[in-house]
Amino acid sequence: MQQPYEPTADRSAGGDRTGRGAGAARVLVVDDDPTVAEVVSGYLDRAGYVVDRAGDGPTALASATVHWPDLVVLDLMLPGMDGLEVCRRMRDRGPVPVIMLTARGDEDDRILGLEVGADDYVTKPFSPRELVLRVESVLRRTRPTAGVRPLDSAGLTVDPAARRATKNGGELALTLREFDLLAFFLRHPGRAYSREDLMNEVWGWDFGDLSTVTVHVRRLRNKVEDDPARPRLIQTVWGVGYRFDPAGTSAQGEE
Repeated sequence: MQQPYEPTADRSAGGDRTGRGAGAARVLVVDDDPTVAEVVSGYLDRAGYVVDRAGDGPTALASATVHWPDLVVLDLMLPGMDGLEVCRRMRDRGPVPVIMLTARGDEDDRILGLEVGADDYVTKPFSPRELVLRVESVLRRTRPTAGVRPLDSAGLTVDPAARRATKNGGELALTLREFDLLAFFLRHPGRAYSREDLMNEVWGWDFGDLSTVTVHVRRLRNKVEDDPARPRLIQTVWGVGYRFDPAGTSAQGEE
């Protein structure tokens, strides 16, 4: 069970593992609770990240204009402009990974966060150490992979080295997790994977909310399928999970 954040928690945890410098990743922490923002920022700072803070949506957007972040830790419940709108506006400006902070039990809000493009979420109360690990995991996946050949199937091309995906030559605007999910499907055509399998292989988690996978599959279908309501490439295998079929031989309803 997760432990709540505490202002008096061990402030030596995490350590300066990455080393701050010109190449250090920049994280924007957006939360209107100064205690939460201070604790989260402190842990990220000691882990080697450059940290910017904002207490509301407009301030966060202004901060991103000055220093575009490598990742955003974004509270869902913000005064005035909520986290969903902040996420939408940042996505309109450019690709950036988003980890959303949500209240425990607000499943509909978490799903909405994933629908607008959040890559991950953490429920309050949470362990700051776990949040740092999530940040590290997400940023690790954003780094280009040198020496990996592009994947090409069914009119889709994924270039892991350039972090670029296209459909019939046209650029696909994919979030971090959507990109990784599509790359995984292209690497393993014709095989059915459960949501648990996908969470482990794509997200790197041994456990978690499986609705995360469902939402990302739905979003990916909206971008790669000719008719997302009748998907032919990313098919639902009832009672199992999902399968990528390059031939698109049969259409099934969306789960």
